[in-house]
Amino acid sequence: MKVAHLVPTLHPGGPETGLVDLAAAASQAGLELMVVALSTTSDTTQVSALRRLGVPVAELGLAPYDPRSAGRVARALRERGAELIHTHLPHADVVGAAAALRMRVPVVSTLHHIENEPADRLDRLRRTARILARQRFMSRTVAISRTQREWYRGLGGPAGDIVVLPDGVVDPAPVDVAEGERVRAILEVGDGGTLALSTAPMRRDAGHELLLDALELIPVATPLTVALAGDGPLRPWLESRVAASDTLRDRVRFVHRGQDAATLLASADLVLHTSASGALPTALLRAMAAGVPAVATRVGGVPEVVSGDTGVLVSLQPGPISDAIVALAADPARRERLGAAARRRYLAEFEAVGWAQRLRTLYDGVLA
Repeated sequence: MKVAHLVPTLHPGGPETGLVDLAAAASQAGLELMVVALSTTSDTTQVSALRRLGVPVAELGLAPYDPRSAGRVARALRERGAELIHTHLPHADVVGAAAALRMRVPVVSTLHHIENEPADRLDRLRRTARILARQRFMSRTVAISRTQREWYRGLGGPAGDIVVLPDGVVDPAPVDVAEGERVRAILEVGDGGTLALSTAPMRRDAGHELLLDALELIPVATPLTVALAGDGPLRPWLESRVAASDTLRDRVRFVHRGQDAATLLASADLVLHTSASGALPTALLRAMAAGVPAVATRVGGVPEVVSGDTGVLVSLQPGPISDAIVALAADPARRERLGAAARRRYLAEFEAVGWAQRLRTLYDGVLA
């Protein structure tokens, strides 16, 4: 089955990054993927990864709301014989629905966020328009968590055609023990020390300020190193805050942008996720796949990933976050137990091949 995924851009850091995981598993579900991005990105990491997996990628270089978008997308997908269009994020939803009408093929849309309340009347009107467009044009709307589905229904979204289908991630390859030890040495993790990792993108909504507040409360004697591995516009500010604090400067390390994420996860003892929102954070799925327990804030769909068996859920306050980190850092047996349970749950619910197969079943129903 030839399925075209339409995204606004393939810049790393957005929800579109999951397409690489899907591409790696697609053939085992009988899916042939193609990806079309409305605009062009200067960072070709995702584009290159998709092409290495044999996925055709087209970047159309279109500006937002370019009136030629639907025609250009329809033409690109006709040439590749797409049987169904799967859109991601609002701009791609609008363009994809229009292109699907021209091509007379069905279209599926995935919700990726749980949004905050609209700021003003215009925002509310835009949200209402998107909901009405989904009701009219989308064959199915996919929520990636139960919490997200209930949020969307609360906005007046369609009750009948919304399907809960969580994302998946590829099972990581084993990492050489010596390589993991080398990474820990580079990050200056002492003998018997604990390495905690945050891979969240460095932007305002990812909770880094809250995490640093919590880290300043941890006793100096606690043998803990925290690696911040994300990137983004907030990085210079975070670096300056850490440099200005003796407590943080001795504990926090900024990971080089080129460091392999799988190796980092395999080297870590626990993962930190302190965002104020999240429908189903991929970073937590990757931690589960690596068998690493998480300390995560109890927001959005996070409790559908992290439970008392696989990690620790905390409130959006520095004190509880700090206490949970200290407790896990001092208890390697508990970390091992939680990590093993997280790995088992990942294999049962969030492995990429199973995700691809569930999507194939969804597509079959839509085409039927």
